[in-house]
Amino acid sequence: MSQVDLLDWAAPGPYRVAFSTRVGGVSDAEFASLNLGILTEDDPARVVVNRTRLCEAAGADPDGATMGWQRHGGTVTRAQPRGIITPGTVYDHCDGLWSDEPGRAMLLLTADCMPIAIARSDGMRPAVEILHAGWRGLLAGIVAAGVRAIGARKLVAAIGPSIGPCCYEVGDEVAAPFRQAFGEDVVHEGNKLDLWTAAERALRAAGVEHVDRFDLCTACNGDRFFSHRRDHGRTGRQGVIAYVN
Repeated sequence: MSQVDLLDWAAPGPYRVAFSTRVGGVSDAEFASLNLGILTEDDPARVVVNRTRLCEAAGADPDGATMGWQRHGGTVTRAQPRGIITPGTVYDHCDGLWSDEPGRAMLLLTADCMPIAIARSDGMRPAVEILHAGWRGLLAGIVAAGVRAIGARKLVAAIGPSIGPCCYEVGDEVAAPFRQAFGEDVVHEGNKLDLWTAAERALRAAGVEHVDRFDLCTACNGDRFFSHRRDHGRTGRQGVIAYVN
């Protein structure tokens, strides 16, 4: 059995935050191997095994965890324990989840969009949050909504693996509002969009004091990550899992 490959974020506080990769699961072909997306064309039974393995690796309780039905928007909700290994479970329509309840794990999925984690670091009751942010979510204000939801004077954040400015070419209809919202330099020559820098600027503008960036491109690193753009839509999902210890 392959070991689950996680990228840990050492958030200051009693937190467990990890970004998953595609390594360590039981799926095959385009979905090899740790595909967490049950709405893909993968076998749902294999996805259940993969999610169980992820939870075991992250020390999370899959029955007390939750996910969201992601919509590329700006909605953030408080996590409720619904479980993540039973196909057909109903979740909130949102792109952000937060919790201050110890052990209540949250999982959001990505395949080029950014997984972002935010944590309180000001001595208040510990709380952690995860966001799913692509270009639509950033323009919809998902970062500011997340900061408002978790509510603290001091926050820290991490931007996980996503498609990078090396590979993410966009049209003028996307490039123009990004230049206006985040600065001319977030769009490089050839209309290559730098989501990482745009997200960092959104986080800092919302009041986040410290931002860590992994700067790993999902499209470039096919051996480690799924990529919707690289794989023309037929691919799996990695994600971010987090909870208060």
